[in-house]
Amino acid sequence: MNTWLKKLLLFFTDAKSRFSYLNALGFYKNMPDEDFLKKAYKANMGQVLDLDNPQTFNEKLQWLKLYNRKSEYTMMVDKYKVREYIKKQLGEEYLIPLLGVWDDPKEIDFDALPNQFVLKCNHNSGLGMYICKDKSKLDVKKVRRELKKGLKQDYYLPFREWPYKNVPRKIICEKYMIDETEMELKEEDRELADYKFFCFNGVPKFMYISHDNAINATTDFFDMDFKRLNMRMKDPNSDIIPSKPVEFDALKSIAEKLSFGIPFVRVDMYVINGQIYFGELTFFHNAGFTKIYPEEWEKILGDWIDISAN
Repeated sequence: MNTWLKKLLLFFTDAKSRFSYLNALGFYKNMPDEDFLKKAYKANMGQVLDLDNPQTFNEKLQWLKLYNRKSEYTMMVDKYKVREYIKKQLGEEYLIPLLGVWDDPKEIDFDALPNQFVLKCNHNSGLGMYICKDKSKLDVKKVRRELKKGLKQDYYLPFREWPYKNVPRKIICEKYMIDETEMELKEEDRELADYKFFCFNGVPKFMYISHDNAINATTDFFDMDFKRLNMRMKDPNSDIIPSKPVEFDALKSIAEKLSFGIPFVRVDMYVINGQIYFGELTFFHNAGFTKIYPEEWEKILGDWIDISAN
């Protein structure tokens, strides 16, 4: 069966695929947020979204999208503006060095950039991003074209993650960071470990170590005593249990500080050559549409989100 026939079959037989396709085409762009989220939840999770009495983790994330709309969240998801916030909260040493910021790809002077760098849009995740490891191989026209696509992306619309709706769109360039401890690995296997802490009103409850951009992505979840949890979401667990980072307590302390007063936020950080660097703040893990296994974790995590004060 060819690719087009497979896609056509999925469209008619799989609700999630059908919703995703129509959503990408903009069929639901004018639908009110609450109606959209109910439709999206049914398609992605196979369940009815209960906004009157949400119980599970993913249900409560949808509730927070609608009813926990604090203006400062827009700054916190802005990869450019959040830098000033982190500088004040933690210190400039926790920021990956910034090499430039622009409103338009045409403004970028690639000759002025170092041989290695990372380009990304400040309002989305992935689209337009370019990791340059060797500038001699750089296709400037292609990079500018992809960045232009990234700037045009409405990151709020696909899953109604409203903090992204009003982020002033820009392109930022950051230093390409290398962890010396991974230099013995093949280049394709070098991937910075991402430490992601799930925090509930300033209390980190668990975290995972991720290699999201690796060829074979894995995810391992740990409690705050660094005991591996029997939990899985999108990616499989790794065959070898990652070792506890020396900086674990410091990472946990930073997560506490950055999540204070927020019903739920995921605090992402890197450790590079023994130094902790801020990654990002995420208010809706995987947009609230990722199933958790075993299923009982859905309710456990849901109980940790207190929506009574919102």
